[in-house]
Amino acid sequence: MSKRLIRFDWAVKKLLRNKANFVVLEGFLSELLFEDIKIQKILESEGNQETEQDKYNRVDILVQNAKNELVIVEIQNTYEIDYFHRMAYGASKALTENLSLGQSYSEIKKVISVNIVYFDLGQGKDYVYKGTTNFQGLHEHDLLQLSNKQKETFAKKNISDVFPEYYIIKVNQFNDIAKDTLDEWVYFLKNSEVKDSFKAKGLAEAKEVLDVMRLNQEQTYGYNRYLDYLHVKASEALSLKIQQEELMEKKIAEAEQKVRKDENYKKAIEIAKNMLADNETNEKIAKYTGLTIKQIEALRNKK
Repeated sequence: MSKRLIRFDWAVKKLLRNKANFVVLEGFLSELLFEDIKIQKILESEGNQETEQDKYNRVDILVQNAKNELVIVEIQNTYEIDYFHRMAYGASKALTENLSLGQSYSEIKKVISVNIVYFDLGQGKDYVYKGTTNFQGLHEHDLLQLSNKQKETFAKKNISDVFPEYYIIKVNQFNDIAKDTLDEWVYFLKNSEVKDSFKAKGLAEAKEVLDVMRLNQEQTYGYNRYLDYLHVKASEALSLKIQQEELMEKKIAEAEQKVRKDENYKKAIEIAKNMLADNETNEKIAKYTGLTIKQIEALRNKK
């Protein structure tokens, strides 16, 4: 048996900001980052600023965990060709806005950018990707490391621990076969269902917190509007895709027709030249080649 639940993106916007429900988001982050994550507090994020454009297309939340790290969780429903650039901007913004005036650079917080996308971002076979920053020697091809003094001073093991860390979950690319606890979360992100056999952290609580039946009348109305909007956007995306395919097919057909027309013209020219060599009349050449009298006269003059 499985239980149909509220979509995670709507839950992040409306329900999971409540401290009593932190356990759900903590469970997801713990499975993704392979460590026990505890949320200390939720900071202001762009997702709180419900502009008309971003009201449904995307959701983001910025949290600070018990290790004083900043974790951005962003959910994007519609295609954006420059989404990688926005990931870089979002991490940079979180980093700079959380460094107070007068603090040294060594006090910047580690930023972890988690991106859940419902479109095909980039080109790759996997559905979960991790990105870190490393420095490789151009000549020796070795990885640059922190010195022992730097490790001791900054409590970091690797240079990549200083720079933002990125995760991308391409939800629609998941094949619905959950092989581990992280896959169980990806299954939920895709299907809004939690199977009874799932053991991932936070999913048991999600079954309770995100139960559609727990919504009040106002929440139910807002959630249904959200679902309707997603259906409309999906239809628009499908219509646009079909239009683009039809336009491409038309261009290909026109190109093929032009090629055939050019080939036929070349053949007609060759036939006309041969008939001119036999001193045939313009009218007869026009009849057999389809060329105009003017075109034939031009060929005759050139000959």
